[in-house]
Amino acid sequence: MDDATKRTILIVGSGGREHALAWKLAQSAHVGLIWVAPGNGGTAGVGVIQNVALDAADGPALLAFAQSHAVDLTVVGPEAPLAAGIVDLFQAAGLRIFGPTQAAAQLESSKAFAKDFMWETGIPTAGYAIFDDYEAALEYVRQAERPLVVKASGLAAGKGVIVCDDMLHAEQAVFDMLRARVFGEAGDLIVIEERLVGPEVSLLAFCDGTTVAPMLPAQDHKRVADGDRGPNTGGMGAFAPAPRLTAALVDQTVRTVLQPALDGLAAQGTPFVGVLYAGLMLTPAGLRVLEFNVRFGDPETQVILPLLANDLLDVFDACLDGRLAACKLRWKAGAAVTVVAAAAGYPGAYPQGDPITGVEAANALPGVQVFQAGARREGERLLTHGGRVLAVTGAGADFDEARRRAYGGMEQIHFEGMHFRRDIGS
Repeated sequence: MDDATKRTILIVGSGGREHALAWKLAQSAHVGLIWVAPGNGGTAGVGVIQNVALDAADGPALLAFAQSHAVDLTVVGPEAPLAAGIVDLFQAAGLRIFGPTQAAAQLESSKAFAKDFMWETGIPTAGYAIFDDYEAALEYVRQAERPLVVKASGLAAGKGVIVCDDMLHAEQAVFDMLRARVFGEAGDLIVIEERLVGPEVSLLAFCDGTTVAPMLPAQDHKRVADGDRGPNTGGMGAFAPAPRLTAALVDQTVRTVLQPALDGLAAQGTPFVGVLYAGLMLTPAGLRVLEFNVRFGDPETQVILPLLANDLLDVFDACLDGRLAACKLRWKAGAAVTVVAAAAGYPGAYPQGDPITGVEAANALPGVQVFQAGARREGERLLTHGGRVLAVTGAGADFDEARRRAYGGMEQIHFEGMHFRRDIGS
């Protein structure tokens, strides 16, 4: 293909998910240049991938950049720009952008909206109640006869969900959100729901407003320490395909969760185009939806995309053009495991600016790819710049080989205070 006909892509975001998206799109013969705004150390001048110092939350600046740099397609990674309406902004200017509109993104940006929508649409989920009044929420907690989960309705960077062990824990969570406002405006409205029990799995799907095309099921590990102990994090690792989500359960999820969600949003006049992510719990009473996300997950993207055989750009085009039904997803045989290396203190306060070594050595190993997140380039040096610093993905013929490769890659990498789980995918 002539370089003049190759397409220019803009990816919005700075995490491991965005590095994985850039890495996969760079493999397309149709792509000539990929800008990542603001990007990270892994997307700083690697092949056709370049960083641009723009805030992912600055929609007007991103639009101006896309217009002035002849960007053919913008791909939005994180949830905050979607919730703020970046897709609506680009569409109004006639620019092509992958992701749901602000109205459709409410499935993630408002847990209250999502719960009401699921209840009205008949999508299986936990029983719940919604409050903005502290005393009323407290009374509800005290009358509950089962364990509870308290959630900030708005976006809280993945930290606004408190799984409560007893009534006192739930009372404290209600106080923290509605009175202490530890999550700010995100906790001005809260959802209190019954606490479900069972293994958690994730199913992501491409959507074109009408058709659902499920990806390989993935399972992530949220707790910071081995054995699922310690506080929740943004995700310490993941593996795919998740054996617990069998082909029959994938079909059931599409039939009872994803397709009804797509149909319900279309009926409201807000068709969903992008990636719809269902966080599921396999309870003794059957499958239940814990939450919806309206974008690629992190770190699930880092295990799913290495197993995708399709040209990712072709899939994005099929979604945007309403022809996803004719685009058959193809998957490589085998499995993938990704392990996150975090900074000292994460998920609490953590230092920044520590040198990182060994990334090149890890990337040189068979079946290994390092996806950077909280890392930045300073000249020739790579430095820590976040809590989840990077993820090492291993792909192999089976889970054993994928795990060996992921942990073999991790052995090459070092930075001060680095910690990671040693039981991902075991």
